[in-house]
Amino acid sequence: MGKWLTELDQLLRGEHTRKDDLQAGRVGLPARRLLLLGTALGLVFGAGMGLYAATGGRENAWLHLVSSAVKLPLLFFLTLLVTFPSLYVFAALANSRLRAKETLRLLVAAITVMLGVLASFAPVTVFFTLSTDSYRFMLFLNVVFCGLAGLVGLGFLFRAINLVFPDDKDRREETGRARRIFRVWLLLFGIVGAQMAWILKPFVGNPQLPFEWVRDSRHSNFFEFIARSLTGDWR
Repeated sequence: MGKWLTELDQLLRGEHTRKDDLQAGRVGLPARRLLLLGTALGLVFGAGMGLYAATGGRENAWLHLVSSAVKLPLLFFLTLLVTFPSLYVFAALANSRLRAKETLRLLVAAITVMLGVLASFAPVTVFFTLSTDSYRFMLFLNVVFCGLAGLVGLGFLFRAINLVFPDDKDRREETGRARRIFRVWLLLFGIVGAQMAWILKPFVGNPQLPFEWVRDSRHSNFFEFIARSLTGDWR
């Protein structure tokens, strides 16, 4: 575990995504180990989210904690599974130096960064879980944390992409086109991730509702939920 945390620290500091390596089409990342580390980090924050419903004192309340712990890393890696083919096509269109294997490693690294940020928020989530009874507040707090982690991870990925396509006077037009293509994909990743979270809900878990691994989400979506929340309609 100590070695994994060391590699996470190196990843966060940019030591695995150096400019010379990326421009040469290399990503020196142990993808399998990062995958396991990302899963472990996701389990930590997922358990923190599920703790709120698990403290309700109801029968089998512990299932909320287990469910959230399992589904949180699953959320990120399912989003990767759905969006990776489009990124690879976009990368090929942009004439990226990174091939499929290196592109996948870079995405796993970005997701590990997101999950690392979320794991760092776990103590805050647990603190508020033990100090408030407001389900709406806990739901909003964790949505904010997930949004912040997503922004940090996508920022990490975008900085790496900027290194893959450096500013070059002779290739300025090509570089600009490539960066625009990747911005479109980053938006797509965020949209798919938000809807994937909606499909896999509940994460926090309403103590007043019976336990469910997932709820029927076909009649609404994440963006409708955000619109209702902003207008005060929590139905």
